[in-house]
Formats: sequence, C-alpha cells, structure tokens
Amino acid sequence: MKPSRLNQHNFFFLLREASASAAPRRRLPPLHSLLVKLGLQPYARVHNALIQAYAAAAPGLLADARKVFDGMSSRDTVSYNSMIHAYATSGDVTSARHIFDRAPERTPVTWTSMIAGLCRTGDVAAARRLFEEMPARDLVSWNAMMSGLVGNGRHAEALHLFRRMMAEEDGGLVPNRGTVLSALAACAGAGALETGKWVHAFVERKRLFRWWDEFLGTALLDMYAKCGAVELALDVFNRLRRRNTCTWNAMINGLAMNGYSAKALDMFHRMEIDGTVVPDEVTFVGVLLACSHGGFVEVGREHFYMIEKKYGVGLILEHYACMVDLLARSGHPQEAHRIIAGMPMKPDAVIWRALLGGCRLHKDVKMAETAISEMEATCSGDHVLLSNLYAAVGRCNGVEDVRSMMRNKGIEKVPGCSSIEINGSIHEFISGDKSHPSYNEIRGKLAEIGSRMQLHGYVTETAEVFYDVEEEEKEEALCHHSEKLAIAFGLIESPPNVAIRIVKNLRFCADCHKFANCSKEDNTNITVVPATRKMALVTLPDTQNENRVRIPLRCII
Repeated sequence: MKPSRLNQHNFFFLLREASASAAPRRRLPPLHSLLVKLGLQPYARVHNALIQAYAAAAPGLLADARKVFDGMSSRDTVSYNSMIHAYATSGDVTSARHIFDRAPERTPVTWTSMIAGLCRTGDVAAARRLFEEMPARDLVSWNAMMSGLVGNGRHAEALHLFRRMMAEEDGGLVPNRGTVLSALAACAGAGALETGKWVHAFVERKRLFRWWDEFLGTALLDMYAKCGAVELALDVFNRLRRRNTCTWNAMINGLAMNGYSAKALDMFHRMEIDGTVVPDEVTFVGVLLACSHGGFVEVGREHFYMIEKKYGVGLILEHYACMVDLLARSGHPQEAHRIIAGMPMKPDAVIWRALLGGCRLHKDVKMAETAISEMEATCSGDHVLLSNLYAAVGRCNGVEDVRSMMRNKGIEKVPGCSSIEINGSIHEFISGDKSHPSYNEIRGKLAEIGSRMQLHGYVTETAEVFYDVEEEEKEEALCHHSEKLAIAFGLIESPPNVAIRIVKNLRFCADCHKFANCSKEDNTNITVVPATRKMALVTLPDTQNENRVRIPLRCII
C-alpha cells in the first residue's frame, strides 16, 4: 500500500497486525516513524492505538508506549486507560497507580484496570479498597474483583461479593458467563456445595447454560467434584452433548481426588474409546493420581512409563510427583528416590514432599531426613511432618532438634483452618481458636461424641503430639483441631440426612482422620448422629507457598 493512500483506519489495521506478529519489536517502530511522516500525530485515536500496540508487545516495548503517552499534546480517557492497563498487565502497579492518580476522569474501565493489576500482583487488599471506593460499578468491575479474589485463594470473600452483586441485580446488573465461572470457581475452592447448586439452578433459569456448552459444563462438573458431590458431577458430564479435553480431565481428576480410583481409570479408557479428544499432560496427572490414591502400583508404573512412548506427551513435574507419591505410600521409597534422581528437571518441594509423606506413613526416618535435606524446606508443614515422625518412633531428641531449627529459621507452624457451609454461609475454624459464637456448644458436642466413641473402643491417637506433655494434655490439644470443631458445628447446625463437608488447608492428623472415619463409617458408635446421615470429607492441597496450581496430593493418611 502506498504511503499516500494510508489513513487512520488503515493505520489501525497495520498496528494490530504488527503487534500480533512474531516480531513486534522490528515492525512497530517503522510504523511509528511512518505516522510522524504522514502527519497523523495530532489525532489522539492514532496515538491511543499506538500505545495499545506497544503495550500488547510488552514488556519489551512498554517504555515506548510511555514515550508516546508522555509526548501526546492532548490526552483523552482512552489514553489514560490504555497506559494504566499496559502497566497493570505487566505487573508494574506502581507506575499504573501513578497514571491512575493523574487521570482527570476515571471511568469504570480506569478503575477496573487498576483493580485487575493489583489482584494480579497479589495485593488483594488494595484492590478491594479501590473497588469499594468506585463511584459506579459495572458488570466488568464486579467480575474483575471476584476473579481476583478467586485467583488469590480468597474463595469465601469472592462468594460474599457474588451475593452482594446478586442483591444489586435489580439495579440492572445481570450476571454473565464470566460472573458464573468465577462464582463456580469460588464454590469449588470453598467447598460451598449448596451455593454451587444455587448457581447451577440460576444459570439454567436465566438460560445462560445449554447442555452443548462444554465450557460452562466443565466448570459445573469441576465444582461438584471438588465439593465431593461426585454423582452430581457425573450427571453433568453424562448430560453434556459436547466434551473437550478439559471436560474429560475435570471428570478424571475429580473421580481420582475423591478416592474413586477405579472409576477414574475407567473414565480414561472411555476417553480413549471416544476418540474425539487427545489426552494431554493434565489427563495423566489424573490417571497417576488415581493410581496413587488406589494403591495401584503396577498400573501406575505401566502408565508412567508409557506416557511418552505411547501418547507422545512429555513428562512434567506433576507426573513425577504422583509417581513418587504412589511408590512412597506403597512402601517403595527407594524406587521413589531413584525416580527423583533420574528426573531431567530439578525436583521441587512438591516432589520431596510426596516422598516425605510416604516416609511418615511407613516410619522411614532415614529417607525422611534425606527428603528434608534435599528440599531445603522452608514450609512449616514439612518440618512438622518430620517432627511428627520422630515423635511417632519415640525419638524425642529429634523432635526438639526440629523445633530448634524452626525457631532459628523463623519458621512458624501454619495453623490448621477448616471451613463448613451451613445455610449458604461459610464458617471457618482455626485450630485452638475459641472465638466462634457457638464455641461452648461445639465444645459440649465434642465431649459428648468423644465419650460415646470411647465406649465403643475409640482410642485417641496421641503418638504424634507433643512428646513432653501428659497424655491428658495431648488429648485436650487434639480436641481443638480445626476439623473436629467444624465437624461438631456441622452436627449441631445441619439437619439429619444432610452430608457434612469439611474443607481443610492442611493435612489431617492421624487422630482427626480416625475420628472422622469413626463418624463416617460406623454411625452406630455415635448415637447423636442418625444412622442415615452421611459424612463427606473434602480436602484441598496445601498451596500456601505455591503461586501456581499444583496437583492435589493426598491430604489424608
């Protein structure tokens, strides 16, 4: 095209093509020079398009975008919004805030760009303050704040915001697919099954969902699976008319993490027979997770060594972590260690933590010490695992050594936190915390359950608790664990025939696991629990020190 025939519209098209190309650094500057030659500089729209093009090629060309912005003789709202968005998406929230404060007029887009940027860098508190300061919020603003909360693991807060938004629906706000996806992700993270069911009913009532919509259907079945409602997840899966790879992966992983190992492997075989989608890395995370939870050592070995050969899928850290977890928990720690030694990439903390969990289960102190030394652990949970192992085998000196090491490194034990949904509200319990309004009733219910269970042979598992206190004090300490507080509250507040679902941030201790299993598997031992009541325990991975999503390694013994 001849330069004389270029106009604004042609220039916008060329900018979009250049910024989306494989070499924007080489193509954008000549276009910028051409803009000057053609005398298109006075037009704010052209400069805004240039800022957006440079920003889309960021971070390398972000400084060029700022030069264009600073050189503009006249800036409009789009100019400020484009620059704020450019800085925010690149993670430079300080520069974004500087432009934000200078903006003569702030539209909802201006505020939302700043909120999204703050959430992206993890400063959710600052994002929430801005959100509350907004003079007027649109649907995009609500969605950005909810998505930011979910992305930073603040699921209960995201649900509270969703309820606020729904209360303002009469003001013209109608949730869209983005709203629903964030709400379902929050329900999955918080274990809020009843709220998730309400969201499902809402989207069907508003006709936001059709059974051929595999994307929303995947989010629904993923929510149900993560809340422990496997039958509801399967119902959604079976009713979907179209399924993509993510749909199959969500169902395979959902079955695996809920302990339905054989069904998860059957689902994988169904996926192969179906033939419409191809397994990927996430598929085999679910397959190996199913083998780990089911203790299928030979099946796990077969799949692990065939992932690359048969399916052409490269092995990733999560595959190694699942295999190490399977072998270590099945009594093969040496083989697990050999796999770690042969990894083509550096093993991370999750790999060593998988080995450490198996060592704890089989009381392999030597291998546990190797795992701790190799992983250079800074997470309190890793040290606590080793300390508990020392306590279980009677090595009191080892317990004290671990405690001293934690004190010297300034590592504090992360308190256990369990949550339960009652009548649409999320109640959180911290281990040792007595601040809940119903604490006295909870305490009474625990005493009642404990005495009845002891009559039927229940013995408190105190082996891993403080070695230097009396047995009675150990039992008292275990009684304040967050999952027991949540279970007792659920028994008090929920009606009969309703499942109790507990979400916990850390691993269950041996006693709490035994306590819950007694309640779940032998209801005749607890007469206060009707024989028809079911109890489902939903556990989440400990991601306190991980910014990326990791595999849900087994949290229960």
